[in-house]
Amino acid sequence: MIEAGAKADFDFTVKAVHNGEEKEINFNELLDKPTIVSVYMKNNTSGCDRQTKDLADESSWFKKHGYNLMAISKDTCGSHKRYAKKQGIDFTLVSDPDYKFAEATDSIVEKKMFGNEYEAPSRSAFVIDTDGTILGTVEKVNTKDHAGELKELVESLK
Repeated sequence: MIEAGAKADFDFTVKAVHNGEEKEINFNELLDKPTIVSVYMKNNTSGCDRQTKDLADESSWFKKHGYNLMAISKDTCGSHKRYAKKQGIDFTLVSDPDYKFAEATDSIVEKKMFGNEYEAPSRSAFVIDTDGTILGTVEKVNTKDHAGELKELVESLK
């Protein structure tokens, strides 16, 4: 996984949903201020729901402290639109079925499910500056207190 202080290459296009609107955009353009990116696997699954709902409940704290919030998964923008409405999410949800973000942050890991092995992004989070510099990471997200662990990380960066 990419380390704090390293600069990642986010020069790739993604589809994103914000305020119910879908757009195709260069990922760098989403970094218009320091941004927290939370990586999760799939909408409407228990752990991922806890992770994103916890962030949604605390999104005003991050905004007040000058950070954009963003969550990213392989789900489609159509799924993200429904999910944002259902979960009360007021931040950007990015669709990344090709794992471009995970490749840029060297966060693809081997996983097992039902005896099958596969590669996928790790459940992780990144604090990223406007120039793509990684300010901090959470390598293993605590789905029950994701906002809390990110608040601690943000406070430690001051």
